[in-house]
Amino acid sequence: MLSKLHGAISGFLALTAWPMDPPEPYSLFHLSFSAAGILAAVFFAYVLTRPGVGQKNGPVRSLPCGRGQSRAFGVLFFCGLLLAGAEIYKQLFLYEIVYSGSYNWFYFPFQLCSIPMYLCLLLPLFRKKKKSLSVLCTFLADFSLLGGVMALLEPSGLMYPYWTLTLHGLSWHVMLIFIGLYTAFSGLSGRRAADYLPALPLLALLCLAATAINTATHGQANMFYISPYYPITQVVFHQISLRLGIPAGIAVYVGSLCAGGFLSHMLLCLSRKWRP
Repeated sequence: MLSKLHGAISGFLALTAWPMDPPEPYSLFHLSFSAAGILAAVFFAYVLTRPGVGQKNGPVRSLPCGRGQSRAFGVLFFCGLLLAGAEIYKQLFLYEIVYSGSYNWFYFPFQLCSIPMYLCLLLPLFRKKKKSLSVLCTFLADFSLLGGVMALLEPSGLMYPYWTLTLHGLSWHVMLIFIGLYTAFSGLSGRRAADYLPALPLLALLCLAATAINTATHGQANMFYISPYYPITQVVFHQISLRLGIPAGIAVYVGSLCAGGFLSHMLLCLSRKWRP
């Protein structure tokens, strides 16, 4: 039974292993896909949180509880399911097709851009815990938007010699932009500058977990790009790590994540004022 299932999965993966020349960053393909994806993310986040959409008691974004909140949770949970399904496909594809039955810890799904998948699936468990819910949703909004935008701006890690993996990488980060905007527009995330601060301990906890994974795998994993075994691989920060050393490079990188998250938070706070 298991052998038949494995054969069916392997056959499906082989059928979807469509080769391609990896697109160049900032090529027409990259820019066109990113522009169309971002516009779609903004449009659907706006439309799905318009006053009166999907409920009778007012706009989704005005309700901290009740039917509007239930609908927002449903949308985010559905996004989590889509991301989880896409991630399972990617992991199987990498294992079976790219690495011929061996696992590459570099692709373990615990990057900063992977965290929204888990949070979207976990949010319904925190519906009655207002403080925890506010922290999770603020983190989800701010760092989903940050991760999605930054990855599309520097897409070298998203381009593969297979169509499905390339489309997966680009679509994943477009989805993150939608999640960030939708969470903010629906009123689930914090609305003041001070609401960002409680999200920082969660970021610190996730960085510690990423470091634990990197250490446990003896450098095979590079979660959050803060492995203590080699310089940060991200553009700009790689040079900082080489010049100042790995610990200093990690400190600068994490500090930049904090600053970027705050910038995303303030932009999302301002965006609410532009909505009718």
